[in-house]
Amino acid sequence: MSADQATSGGFHHAQDKLTFLLSLVPYLIQQTQVSVHDAARHFGVSEETIREAVLLIAVSGVPGSDSNYQHGDLFDIDWDAFDQNEIIITQLVAIDDSPRFSAREASALIAGLQYLQSLPENVDSAAYSSLAAKLARGASETPSQVIVSPAATNESFARVGDALSRGVQLEFDYRDSRGQSERRRVDPLRLDSDNDDWYLRAWCHSRRSVRTFRLDRIDALHVTDLAIDHRPSDVHLSDSLFDTSGEHTTVVLEFRPEALGLLGEFVPEGTRVTRSGDMSRASVRVAHFHGLTRLVAGLAGVARVVDPPEARQAARRWALDALASYPDATSSETTIANA
Repeated sequence: MSADQATSGGFHHAQDKLTFLLSLVPYLIQQTQVSVHDAARHFGVSEETIREAVLLIAVSGVPGSDSNYQHGDLFDIDWDAFDQNEIIITQLVAIDDSPRFSAREASALIAGLQYLQSLPENVDSAAYSSLAAKLARGASETPSQVIVSPAATNESFARVGDALSRGVQLEFDYRDSRGQSERRRVDPLRLDSDNDDWYLRAWCHSRRSVRTFRLDRIDALHVTDLAIDHRPSDVHLSDSLFDTSGEHTTVVLEFRPEALGLLGEFVPEGTRVTRSGDMSRASVRVAHFHGLTRLVAGLAGVARVVDPPEARQAARRWALDALASYPDATSSETTIANA
């Protein structure tokens, strides 16, 4: 503020005084201790104006929840130092109470940003680095240095990322969980991860719907020069990684209530779960029975298929085939056959 804006008793305009006061508080906080003379010279005002402003600050603050001012709700200064023309604020309000991330919280958020930046579609984005720097500056303490190391990926990862960035179609041989391979042509939409496994979400031209492909089951991958027909903005991508919309079969599962979390994507969040005695039931959609039967066999006594009958038969056949590889399995076969 220039000296001609101030008079011996104040300011020409109320907004000038307000601007001065809003600037003075952070200045005094930053300085920790400053003389009245130095503060007056910094703002280009008289020493009397600085003294009046400090007295005003000392009776300012934020009222408590009962709308009354209590101890700690007002700014306070060191009055002995003020008598010696030194300004020291000893009690801060409002500014000090602003919510700030702890160092641990900031580190966790920065790690998440590093993970997002490692994805192919974000690898060149400077916005993530800028936001991480702001989080570090805004934390209550210096965050711990965090480095997120991406999981090892196969050659398909980089080539799929190239197709995503260029907006071109992919062709590949895909081997499903049953070991059967089929040639696919897809419009790549997004890369997702589940722990250390990477999946391609894509519009499959042979299935005419969105499908999920595990990268380590992709062979003979070819990046074409054909522009994609379906973009992420044109296609609904389910929040569930294993989207079973399109071709699917509805299956009723029965399981112990405490085992709900073990069923993972087979019972996604939002699925209606009912109780039947001591067991819970849920209707889920699956693309095929193979993965479902492996799940149920791995949770023997915890989960089972209730309906439809062909799903129950598939689970029984899977268990019998597995049992056949063990000697002396006759008694167990009778139990499975009657299940």
